Amino acid sequence: MKYLLLLLLVVYVLWRWRAGQAARTAPPHQAQSVQPEPIAVVACAHCKVHIPLSHAVCVGAQYFCSAAHREAAGA
Repeated sequence: MKYLLLLLLVVYVLWRWRAGQAARTAPPHQAQSVQPEPIAVVACAHCKVHIPLSHAVCVGAQYFCSAAHREAAGA
C-alpha cells in the first residue's frame, strides 16, 4: 500500500511538472483586436483646434469648428 501511494505521488508530481512545462513553452495567446478606421481631422482656420472632418464647417478650402468661427473669420 505504501508503494502504491508513493507511485501515485510521483505520477502526480510528474503530471504537474509537465503541465507547467507545456504552459511555459506554448506561445502566448493574443486576442485579435479590431483596429478602428482612422478618422480624418482638420484644423479650424480661426482657432486652430483639430476637429473631425465630419463635424467641420467647410467654406471653400477652409474648415471651421463652428458657424460662429466661420462668421468671425469673415468667410
